[in-house]
Amino acid sequence: MLWAMVTVGTTVALAIARQMERRTNTPRDFHPARRVFLRTVQTALVAAPSMATGFGVFIERRDLRLVTQDMKIPGLPQDLNGMLITQVSDIHLSPFLSEKELAYAIDMANETKPNLIVVTGDLITRGGDPLDACIRQLGRLKADLGVHGCNGNHEVYAKCEEYVEAECAKRGINMLRQRNLTLTRGKAKINLAGVDYQPSSVTKLVGAGQLLDPSANFNLLLSHNPAVFDEATKQGWDLTLAGHTHGGQVSVEILHQHMNIARFYTPYTYGPYEQGNSRIFVTRGIGTVGLPARIGAPPEIAAIRLWST
Repeated sequence: MLWAMVTVGTTVALAIARQMERRTNTPRDFHPARRVFLRTVQTALVAAPSMATGFGVFIERRDLRLVTQDMKIPGLPQDLNGMLITQVSDIHLSPFLSEKELAYAIDMANETKPNLIVVTGDLITRGGDPLDACIRQLGRLKADLGVHGCNGNHEVYAKCEEYVEAECAKRGINMLRQRNLTLTRGKAKINLAGVDYQPSSVTKLVGAGQLLDPSANFNLLLSHNPAVFDEATKQGWDLTLAGHTHGGQVSVEILHQHMNIARFYTPYTYGPYEQGNSRIFVTRGIGTVGLPARIGAPPEIAAIRLWST
């Protein structure tokens, strides 16, 4: 994938450079100063793909940020007004993310002093990655209302969903697999539910409607895949927290629109979205998959503050 990114980008740059050169080779257009300028531009064009890839691999991939997001929830009770949820997602602990880097991210999450921490899947990339080390670091997360999570698609690929659930439970982390639980803050009742990875070809949230609690003041759904948002809206979830897209991982802004590969499988690629009374927040997460680079989509810990409308 690195090779493809560099070579395709370089091929396009060379094509542009050659077209520019053909246009400057006619005698009537010959200007020495202009020729030097165009040669400089051509050189920069050809070098740009390699430079961008190097930046994404060695700099932006490691530029972990704390992102704060206010979410206005219709009908949110006063006891939940100002509640802080910190989201950790898409860790992908692997050769491209060390345990030391993950420990730094865990410290960042704890420093937000959240009321609730959620982990929305993809702890590792494939079987053989340091899953136990990842769970050990997650065990250091602390919040008043506990640490809860859901599995991602890479837990499915690595066939470790049951193992993750059991080992996380030993460290006080509830991995919610098609189940829910009740949390309270003041007099407010929170219904928190989680589902295993929902494939983009399905995203019907089968059975999730039964996890909804009409008597709760706030229904919160954890789903690794944000493509479920349309169905979550129909079912009546107040807020869905998701990851999966990495914000596109390589994202280019064109005319105020972010163009990235995640747009091929979901319109919900990064940040907050709303439909009617339902809301979703999609985080870029921490790690990488496939291409070990991030360009225009730096890694993050998300701190989500709830407010009533």
